[in-house]
Amino acid sequence: MRSTADCTTLLLLELLSLFLFLIHRKGEFFGMDHAAEAQRTDLMTITRHVLNEQSKHPEAHGDFTILLNHIVLGCKFVCNAVQKAGLAKLLGLAGVTNVQGEAQKKLDVLSNEVFVKALISSGRTCVLASEENEDAIVVDPPKRGRYCVVFDPLDGSSNIDCGISVGTIFGIYMAKDKENPTLDDVLQSGKNMLAAGYCIYGSSCMLVLSTGNGVNGFTLDPSIGEFILTHPDIKVPSKGKIYSINEGNAKYWDEPTAKYVESCKFPKDGSLPKSLRYIGSMVADVHRTLLYGGIFLYPADKKSPNGKLRVLYEVLPMSYLMEQAGGQAFTGKQCALELLPTMIHDRSPIFLGSYDDIEEIKALYAATY
Repeated sequence: MRSTADCTTLLLLELLSLFLFLIHRKGEFFGMDHAAEAQRTDLMTITRHVLNEQSKHPEAHGDFTILLNHIVLGCKFVCNAVQKAGLAKLLGLAGVTNVQGEAQKKLDVLSNEVFVKALISSGRTCVLASEENEDAIVVDPPKRGRYCVVFDPLDGSSNIDCGISVGTIFGIYMAKDKENPTLDDVLQSGKNMLAAGYCIYGSSCMLVLSTGNGVNGFTLDPSIGEFILTHPDIKVPSKGKIYSINEGNAKYWDEPTAKYVESCKFPKDGSLPKSLRYIGSMVADVHRTLLYGGIFLYPADKKSPNGKLRVLYEVLPMSYLMEQAGGQAFTGKQCALELLPTMIHDRSPIFLGSYDDIEEIKALYAATY
């Protein structure tokens, strides 16, 4: 049994804690922080940002804004599914493989369905190309619009079971003829891309987007269910201190890649060596490269002579974003945005990142081939 003195002491401590809490939250309880609350309602949401961009083009009909809103909705849905995947038993294999020969995760299948339905229901698309579907999807005439969307619904899905960041990648093109859409409408080079972006599902959910006028990052505020502009006008540093590559493939690399990685580890100019950071999820590795600078490398090698990453929904959208942020993207032969795919699942090597770092790898390839 506690004594009366002990009870009195505990009561005083509780009252003191309550008093300190009230002082800390005085704005909420006593209305003394109206300015901060008003500022919170004046947030730049992604919808508001896109509408502002639309207002700069008097000829715009709003179709592009509606399409982006449906993509944002799909990202919110997948983010929610990723966060509760274990509870909802969405982890593990679905028991089928996709066209790439990769075992599909349950969440892969769900994410693909979410984006296909979101894009078709927007009424603004005519052709869709997904990593998970063998063929391009041509939208039925009643729901057809003038845009083509290429997307990887859940990049890095092999990392789902261990909680590593995954994401969605997308690119948007204009159809050549929306009344008679064909596969050729999505088989365009990155130079024709109207917009590209990715959504990363990690410690926070962030959507990075470019509509051809720089790159902006929006972070999902779960308390209001909106993507808020948190990283305006992202610029990749001209030179970075990080290189990102799967060193497990070192025995298969070509000479320029091997030389470049060697120079990262043992620089001959007296500078400090670069740090290796490799997650194995393209969205996560490119996201870090975009914010911190450096270089992301996925070269062709003896195992994958044509490269491994898919041109339409991985290489081109990420290259578009990197170049919009002031970096470069290179395939080992040409500017990545000049690639012209012949099939929706074509693959390519890719080097992307800080401008100066890409210049170094370009010089090594020029000297070798």
